[in-house]
Amino acid sequence: MAHAITLFWAILLAGCAHLAPTTPAGPGVGSASYRTAAGTGLAHYQLALGQVATGAALQAHEPPAYPASMLAACPPLVELAARVIVDARGVVGDVRMDPPPAQQPFADAVRRAVRDWRYAPLTISRWSSDADGNSHPVDSETKPFSLDYVFIFRCEHGHTSVSSGPGQGSR
Repeated sequence: MAHAITLFWAILLAGCAHLAPTTPAGPGVGSASYRTAAGTGLAHYQLALGQVATGAALQAHEPPAYPASMLAACPPLVELAARVIVDARGVVGDVRMDPPPAQQPFADAVRRAVRDWRYAPLTISRWSSDADGNSHPVDSETKPFSLDYVFIFRCEHGHTSVSSGPGQGSR
């Protein structure tokens, strides 16, 4: 009897634990993101007493698309540093990078995306106070600027699996 119960549980557990073999679902699935780079040593405008800087904020931006040509290879994590040069109107004028040749498709994706980014213009205003202590702008001008970013590309191979057993649905 004990042998029959043991055999029963072994068969039941074997049925619960059956998993279909996992197979790659074709090429990898890629994603791209970015962040501002810290401590890059960029020069900053020196503001005089009474000057205020506003703007230089990213307004329209889409991350780069993962290069379709790289999905089959699905390389490990790729990080690219880029300096974005923005003119006085807030329009990207240049994207500077120095990628190794193997990362050129990623650099091209960054350039394509970032050239469409738009920023609020960097405005430096000079303020003054009148005799009553009320502040008011005296003059202002827009200036070009640059920002450094790190672009991160990730690729993962998708897998499918099917699991079934008593009380479990397929996944």
